Amino acid sequence: MRDADAAQLPDATPVQLIDEQGARVERAGYQLPDTATLLDGYAALVRGRRINEQCNALVRQGRLAVYPSSHGQEACQIAAATVLGERDWLFPTYRDSVAVMAKGVSPEDTMVLLRGDWHSGYDSREHCVAPQATPLATQMLHAVGFAHAAKLRGEETVVLALCGDGATSEGDFHEAMNFAAVFGLPVVFFVQNNEFAISVPLSRQTAAPSLAHKAIGYGMSGQRVDGNDFAAVFSVLSEAVARARAGSGPSLIEAHTYRMQAHTNADDDTRYREREEVQSWICRDPLTRLQSHLREAGVLDDEAEERFAAEAELVAAELREAMNREVSVHPSELFEHVFAQRPATLEQQWELLQDEIVRTEASA
Repeated sequence: MRDADAAQLPDATPVQLIDEQGARVERAGYQLPDTATLLDGYAALVRGRRINEQCNALVRQGRLAVYPSSHGQEACQIAAATVLGERDWLFPTYRDSVAVMAKGVSPEDTMVLLRGDWHSGYDSREHCVAPQATPLATQMLHAVGFAHAAKLRGEETVVLALCGDGATSEGDFHEAMNFAAVFGLPVVFFVQNNEFAISVPLSRQTAAPSLAHKAIGYGMSGQRVDGNDFAAVFSVLSEAVARARAGSGPSLIEAHTYRMQAHTNADDDTRYREREEVQSWICRDPLTRLQSHLREAGVLDDEAEERFAAEAELVAAELREAMNREVSVHPSELFEHVFAQRPATLEQQWELLQDEIVRTEASA
């Protein structure tokens, strides 16, 4: 095998810098982030876990229509948002609400889509965060197109595109990867491999040694990382972002993590996975792992823990208050921002709706 080909293959084992007990792990080529980064990361993990808990409660209260939890995947969420520069762009999936908030979008605006209100709920240009995508892998093509435009304009923008393992089975994923590699675009493809595409296990999606091995087929660098190790995810993604910014093209990063809760609140995961399997991942929790490391290093104490928990509770309270406010809507909003000029078919529907509104108001 040529050296260039070997450089594109991922390591045999996922990169890990902090083990499940919180101990430091040496890994050639990767540095443990500094203490300030780890402390900030831990505080963000605490907020992310609290956000997941609060959103699940809001679903049960009927305040959110649906919520795809990222419980257990918070290290991927936080690292993805924090490795990017101020003008770099994040292209999230429906499961990446914690990453969206970590990039600066308010809790209320982030949850608009999952509440069932109109549009995505936030200004994408202000935050450099694309709208959350519900269809699988469509955001990958959007990310590549955005990166291509940035390169043509001579900008230093790096784009980080998030997806799950299920999205790698979609044609859009492959088209995005191929286009990005051919044109040498500044994109980092970040796959959160949480073992299941809804109810379909990874073994029924690919026969490759790993998802990161797919990178060499497109001519780009691939790497695997322990997705429950914030330090490792931060380090691996930072390297990929720096490589993209330097003009060295795209990368495919696969994070090995686990979806601790059901696909969404509408899913019964007991139909396709055993409780013992889920329980076996508790000891790999990204939050307790980093907590143990920082405690052992003597840089995290009870006072800091209480402060981080209080900050997380403020975010949860803000989210509760926002979702408990009743939204004033009007049926006419269904027709706004769809077409610059309504086609005849939509105009007919609009007229029918107007008649219905008049009759309803007259009988009120």
